[in-house]
Amino acid sequence: MALNEADKEFFAEHGYIHVGEVLDGERLGAVRGEVDAIVQAARGVDDHNEIYDLEASHRAENPRVRRIKTPHLYFPLFEDLVRDPAITDPVAALIGENIRLYGGKINIKAAGYGAPVEWHQDWAFYPHTNDDVLTIGILLDDMDADNGPLCVMPGSHKGPIFDHHADGAFCGALDLDANELDFSQAAPMTGKAGDMLIFHSRCVHGSTANRSNRQRRLLIWEMTAADAWPLAGLRDGYDEFQRWVIRGTGSLVPRMADVPVRMPYPLAVHGGSIYENQRAMNRQYFDHVGAARD
Repeated sequence: MALNEADKEFFAEHGYIHVGEVLDGERLGAVRGEVDAIVQAARGVDDHNEIYDLEASHRAENPRVRRIKTPHLYFPLFEDLVRDPAITDPVAALIGENIRLYGGKINIKAAGYGAPVEWHQDWAFYPHTNDDVLTIGILLDDMDADNGPLCVMPGSHKGPIFDHHADGAFCGALDLDANELDFSQAAPMTGKAGDMLIFHSRCVHGSTANRSNRQRRLLIWEMTAADAWPLAGLRDGYDEFQRWVIRGTGSLVPRMADVPVRMPYPLAVHGGSIYENQRAMNRQYFDHVGAARD
């Protein structure tokens, strides 16, 4: 689905946009089936690893996966999907034809216990030389007010980069005592399975725990303009960096922009995923009952 000028103006003002039905029923079914198989393969896994981030209540005999890490690196279906024009066309309308995949994951909020994610800005984790940096979410299940929807603070992409530290170390979440945001104004990103959400990496966003009897799975990709270079360096070397130019061509000339930056250092006390990082928070916003080990 192509974005029109009204769509682009809405995105520029609010920092997010909803794109309907980018996956048809057949492709959605294939992706869901692959996710189910990956989750079941966590049976016998005792702890987080390069593929799985696990709920605190996970048991090897009863797998509870809250994130599948970088699925495009391990499962060809996801590499094929991320390069599909059905996915990249709307992104190109916002940041141009040359696009790099910076990262990806599948966040899983299982029925009844799926963990919340505290308020944060993705930009705080990986600032670049310019902020043509987007987060793309493909809904693998219907997402509504009851099953832990992702919520975005409209217009927050035009504001500051907030402090994401606790006790002097990066924790991957806003310091609730160091901002004046009214979180009651957050917009829930509800939609149907197969829809796509796009929001700016500087948007403040978070999500509640899943209190419903339905799971909520979200395939997430971080995409940048190909001339946006990460300020913290190339995580996996130059060749891998260039491999993930998923549309158009790369550039050896970083485009520099006057954008606000806070570096994610000192490193988080609890390394790994955002769920682990946020364990170091001094004060949490969302109710975490049900996320603890039982």
